[in-house]
Amino acid sequence: MPHPYSAWYKELVEVTRGNIVESVHFGAAAVVDSQGKLVASIGDPNAVSFLRSSSKPFQALPFIEMGGDEKFGFTSSEIGLICSSHSGTEEHRAALVKLQAKIGITEADLLCGIHPPLYKPAADALMLKGEKPTQNNHNCSGKHTGMLAHAKMRGASLSNYLDMDHPIQQSILKAFSEMCDYPQEKVEIGIDGCSAPVFAIPLYNAALGMARLSDPRGLERSREAACRKIFAGMTGAPNLVAGPERFDTVFMEAMVNPILTKTGAEGYQVFGIPEQNGKPGMGIALKMADGDVTERSRSLVGLEILRQIGVLSDDDLAKLGDFYRRKIYNWRHLEIGQMRPCFTLDLF
Repeated sequence: MPHPYSAWYKELVEVTRGNIVESVHFGAAAVVDSQGKLVASIGDPNAVSFLRSSSKPFQALPFIEMGGDEKFGFTSSEIGLICSSHSGTEEHRAALVKLQAKIGITEADLLCGIHPPLYKPAADALMLKGEKPTQNNHNCSGKHTGMLAHAKMRGASLSNYLDMDHPIQQSILKAFSEMCDYPQEKVEIGIDGCSAPVFAIPLYNAALGMARLSDPRGLERSREAACRKIFAGMTGAPNLVAGPERFDTVFMEAMVNPILTKTGAEGYQVFGIPEQNGKPGMGIALKMADGDVTERSRSLVGLEILRQIGVLSDDDLAKLGDFYRRKIYNWRHLEIGQMRPCFTLDLF
């Protein structure tokens, strides 16, 4: 029986060597506006996949909606931090220590585990000092700090805050289901690399959720306000959301008119475009079939989608050239090929 991937995914990126295509990245994407209209797609817009870290804005939503940021005195950038997949730099670690002190917790309360900083100079600096990474270097430690704040605000247990039957996880699932207009009982639940629950839904619904997060007009008042805080927190502090040289940070810093983006493991990426001139905002969800472990294809696909729907100009793309159409060089810096998009969106 053919794997569903064979029907879900289309060729999106070509990698050439000389005059031939040497490799191809397959994937699928959906573009949906905040009113639920499928604006464009490539591959199957109903392909189901885990959002991984692209779900972090939704995981922070019920905490902000309940006024948690105000209770603990979060700044806008700290809201961005609890939605982050940060690089583990000293700036990120220091920001987390400060935020955890506000909440009344320490990194010992986190259950995310430990890995070296994603930013190699930060990892090298630790090694040179003879220090080992800690949980605050983990890229998901901001999310876990936010979840602990949520639990503490509600007087719930801190020791098992990742259990799916914990009240904060139930609140997150409910908010995620509502934002994406997808029944809770149909959401596939897995365990993320940081041990937190993670959700799989169709690309269409994930894109719809991002559209509503970025254009929350018409949502219940407290939810609309929370969505606006999350959008402003993430787009206003791109350096905390990811880190040096990473796509999410470079992209959001380059945008004159804010656009939200958030990467997820295994080739997932989302974008949120607010309403402009009365037109509904839009969300984009894309998934690379091969997992894009080196993260070389998803940013190219995202930028090409934004170009094809008329959101990015040639000037915008020029500023983001390191992530778009690009030449490939060997170890002697001889040009040997290029990476380029090879798809045309279906527009509706």
